[in-house]
Amino acid sequence: MIITQKQPKIVVIGGGTGLPVLLRGLKQYPVDITAIVTVADDGGSSGRIRDELHIPPPGDVRNVLAAMSDVEPLVEQMFQHRFSQHNELSGHSLGNLIIAAMTSITGDFVHAIREMSKFLNVRGRVLPAANQSVVLNAEMEDGSIVTGESNIPNAKKKIKRVFLTPSDVMPLAETLKSIREADLIVMGPGSLYTSILPNLLVPALGAEVCKAKAKKVYVCNLMTQAGETSHFSASDHVKAIYEHLGCAFIDTILVNNEEVPPQIKLRYKEELAQPVHFDVAKLLELGLEVVQEQIMTFEHEYIRHDTKKVANILYRLLVDETKTALES
Repeated sequence: MIITQKQPKIVVIGGGTGLPVLLRGLKQYPVDITAIVTVADDGGSSGRIRDELHIPPPGDVRNVLAAMSDVEPLVEQMFQHRFSQHNELSGHSLGNLIIAAMTSITGDFVHAIREMSKFLNVRGRVLPAANQSVVLNAEMEDGSIVTGESNIPNAKKKIKRVFLTPSDVMPLAETLKSIREADLIVMGPGSLYTSILPNLLVPALGAEVCKAKAKKVYVCNLMTQAGETSHFSASDHVKAIYEHLGCAFIDTILVNNEEVPPQIKLRYKEELAQPVHFDVAKLLELGLEVVQEQIMTFEHEYIRHDTKKVANILYRLLVDETKTALES
């Protein structure tokens, strides 16, 4: 009798530009991937579709579908195409419009994502953090409240906390099942307050991550972000996550140990951003396993996580974790 070995299961949580970068690398490995994607985006094409059609914003989901797809490059390029003409279509991505159309046809955002996943031959599952739009709000240190994911960084104030409305939003049962069955749960890279926390703040989802048996890994950002994490160290990122969820649940943090070139630092200084200080001693005090690697690459003078290196590190952690589980 032939025994087929099941692929290890990895759940990746996030949004923005960081999540697709990571997934492009992970899909090259023999792993069962579930991507949990934020539905708090309210800017650009996604925001317009969300407001006009009253459906969850499709932009972050679209980028993840494209990253996990296995289709001809031209098909992916078409899906990601953004109209630039000065008319009603200006600024819209074709993929956003297709997801909106499929939601209208099927009557359900999650069903639309499933159908698009088949069309794009997606390697894994893409699940929204909730099957409805949520509004991300931020309470600032001065007590003021800023409403809307796209408005929060522009407020240029120090964030005290972020929270969702409605506060009782529910995740999909399928999402909770994926977290429960995962061998490895990865958060990041991505904007701390506007890409990662909006997922974890969905009450039942965050609680499920906290108590999950899987090893939990946080891929720390390489640079701080003006209006969100100015002057944050790596431990500041972790503490902010813990404070919002009310539990200390991260096992491992992946940090960069490469020096950022002076000319790149200068370029980011104009954006009021700087390299994240990786305060290893404080991370160890928090009880974290610290993985330090050269995980930085450059794209048009912007710093990015090296998708191949990060995926390889996570795959090694996943293999080690599943071996340990089998031996115990």
